[in-house]
Amino acid sequence: MKKLLITAALASTCIVAGAQDMMSKRGTPILPEAGDWSIGADATSLINYFGNLFTKDANTSSALSSVEPFTITGLYVVDENTAYRAKIRIGYRSQKWENIVRDDVEFVNDVYATTIDEKKTSSTNFNLGVGLQKMRGKGRLKGIYGAEVGFGIGSSKDTYTYGNDITSTNLTPTTTDDWSTIPNGGAPLLGGRPAESKGGSEFSVNLNAFIGAEYFFAPKLSLSAEYGWGLEFISTGEGETSTEQWNVADAETETIASTTGKKTDMRLDVAPIGSITLHFYF
Repeated sequence: MKKLLITAALASTCIVAGAQDMMSKRGTPILPEAGDWSIGADATSLINYFGNLFTKDANTSSALSSVEPFTITGLYVVDENTAYRAKIRIGYRSQKWENIVRDDVEFVNDVYATTIDEKKTSSTNFNLGVGLQKMRGKGRLKGIYGAEVGFGIGSSKDTYTYGNDITSTNLTPTTTDDWSTIPNGGAPLLGGRPAESKGGSEFSVNLNAFIGAEYFFAPKLSLSAEYGWGLEFISTGEGETSTEQWNVADAETETIASTTGKKTDMRLDVAPIGSITLHFYF
């Protein structure tokens, strides 16, 4: 009996120790340790994928999405209750559309003659954020909360070139009239046509508090869900649009520039969407 009690006591001690250390069967720590790094990925697409396994119809919609799309998120674990957060996005995008339209000059000799209208779009985005995250709770489920600050800048530009020039003998050249539907045959120009469009530079600053939960379903792997609340300020500078048209008085093509107004937006509110993130600790 005495040996049985000693054995039971030792087994209980081992179970408690195992629960405190949170080790897997192979001896790998389940929870992150001081000095660990984490990379976070938006888990919405993963949720949609597994959701499709249980239905015969495509299920690609979700009310959940990343709070900051296209942003790399990371954590540095200071201790079991504290971590530093960081977010960064450095983005550049360039697109080009080509649309085939009738060549108004060569059409006289060749009814199949064509030329190309072209639209180029470019944009840049830079976002950076840092914050402090606190954790509490026991076992695999942790409550998370904290605060973070971030800022971002962005710009965009559209440039157009046309195969048919506006001339004194061709005041209504065949021109792409709808860039959202490519390809299309174009239509005779009525009035001016866009030459260049520059969006106003955008600058944003935000200061947020957040709260949520994180569950470790495997060693150093977890899913977290959180909501944020805070102050956000967005300022959009003056933009510029250029239009190409025929100047009857000077008998030449001219480009007229116009500007767009500035815009500021300030809000103090709960983030309207939830963020579910898959974390990899190493």
